[in-house]
Amino acid sequence: MRSTPSTRRTAAKALLVAALTAGVCAAPQAMQAAHAAQPARAGQALAVRADNPYERGPAPTTASIEAVRGPFATSQTTVSSLSVTGFGGGTIYYPTSTAEGTFGAVAVAPGYTADQSSLAWLGPRLASQGFVVFTIDTLTRSDQPDSRGRQLEAALDYLTQRSSVRTRIDASRLGVMGHSMGGGGTLEASLDRPALQAAIPLTPWDLNKNFSRDTVPTLIIGGQTDTIAPVASHAQPFYESIPASTEKAYLELAGASHFAPNTANTTIAKYSISWLKRFIDNDTRYEQFLCPAPQGDRNISEYRDTCPHT
Repeated sequence: MRSTPSTRRTAAKALLVAALTAGVCAAPQAMQAAHAAQPARAGQALAVRADNPYERGPAPTTASIEAVRGPFATSQTTVSSLSVTGFGGGTIYYPTSTAEGTFGAVAVAPGYTADQSSLAWLGPRLASQGFVVFTIDTLTRSDQPDSRGRQLEAALDYLTQRSSVRTRIDASRLGVMGHSMGGGGTLEASLDRPALQAAIPLTPWDLNKNFSRDTVPTLIIGGQTDTIAPVASHAQPFYESIPASTEKAYLELAGASHFAPNTANTTIAKYSISWLKRFIDNDTRYEQFLCPAPQGDRNISEYRDTCPHT
């Protein structure tokens, strides 16, 4: 039977009563047992976290997920294209301390003709919230979504198996993000690797419109005024094709163009952080920012999801 605070207190009291009834000098030992049986104090809570061992960082607030930097100090390291296969190298951003344990990891792919610098702002912003983040370059700037999906997978394999930060990562908690064709690649990677814990396509573009086999929790972020990957023919059909049995959400940025993800964007950051925390870290403290659906945010023109999340 699972021990609970209530049963521990009952057991402790029984020890104390038995000692007093017997009239022996064991009372001090019984009192020590009673003290030991009490629930962990606040200072011990961080070490225990029995309900969710993947929880990282303090309890979130709206201010904390909108902040330019989170609670973790970060560092970064460059990965040369000459030292890897299957993708074009990139930059790894990571929390400097592992005092709370290992972290989930996210690979991020740029869009058509772009390189990792187009999404560089996401690296330290997400890493400071408790993730290892790998912004990658692709093999060529014209690679299509299916190729970018395979490159995201290759980047995750490198990150967890060969990189200098591999010991900081829990290889069972991985996610993918990407912009434009990199967003399409994010969806393609989700089809190919259903073990992923989260996917966030940003103003995604892909000729494939059928993601009915997608089982990865997916947050699609579209731009209301996107003329390169119009939401009516890209982001929305992608969302609708993902089965209702899969955790999913569609967030449309009010008045935003296709290139909204290329500069620091608080709305993209706060909901990406919440999605990654909720599904990579299983941290239900972030559920409040996703369910019920956001209301009254002038930066969002439309929001749909599968709330409540299981």
